[in-house]
This record gives sequence, structure tokens and C-alpha cells, in this order.
Amino acid sequence: MSVTELKPRVGDSEKITINLGVVDLGQIDLLVQEGFYANRTDLIRTAIRNQLAIHAEVVKHVIIRKSLALGLETYSRQQLEALQVNGERLQIQVVGLATIAADVTPELAAAVIDSVTVLGAFHASAAVKAALAGRIH
Repeated sequence: MSVTELKPRVGDSEKITINLGVVDLGQIDLLVQEGFYANRTDLIRTAIRNQLAIHAEVVKHVIIRKSLALGLETYSRQQLEALQVNGERLQIQVVGLATIAADVTPELAAAVIDSVTVLGAFHASAAVKAALAGRIH
């Protein structure tokens, strides 16, 4: 059985910073030096993926229970305008990446979007984020 690892494209990943104790860091460096991993990042990504695999069923059940969208969700100006015309409101709930298109005005976003809950990353213009500031959780 062969495993093909999908490499994230630029924009498909977010940079995070973690603090590790010197002993943990030293052990990581030892494993890298011994050739078990290409570098520190390789070990950390592998460890995170292993933990996510262990908890995959829990994640799946919570996503279903909370009615969350999983993956990449993009909200276009046309979609938001259609909601506005129909008098509908939007609750954005995403695990992954939620993006509001660059051509969405702050006024349109404020008129249509009730709340934004994103576990992962939320991309929108600074003006849209400011208009939604009290609604982003």
C-alpha cells in the first residue's frame, strides 16, 4: 500500500507558533539528526496528523452535531446579494478556511452575515472584518 502525501499549496496552510520545553526540543532534534524526520516541522506535522487521526471520529461527530462546514468555504458577492434580496441571513460556521470575496462591501457583509465562527482561518478584507467585528467568534 502506498501513501501519497498532499503538500499544501500557498494559501492552503497557516503558520503557527508553538513553545516547547528544551528537553522536548532536544529530543526532536535528536530524531531529526538520526534521520527519522527530515526536520522539526516534519515531526510536528506528523505528530499533529497522528493525533487528528486518533480523534477523527470525535471531530466527525462534533461537526455533524454543530452543523459545521468542513473544508474551504468561499462566500461571493453574488451569493450574499441573493441572500439580501431574499431577506435571508447567514451564520458562517466552518472548520477549515472561510473566505469572503474581496469585492464584498462592508455594508453588504454587515447586512447579511449574523455571525462568523471559524475554527481554522478566516480571510476577508480588513474593512469587512471591521464591519463584522462584534459577530466574529
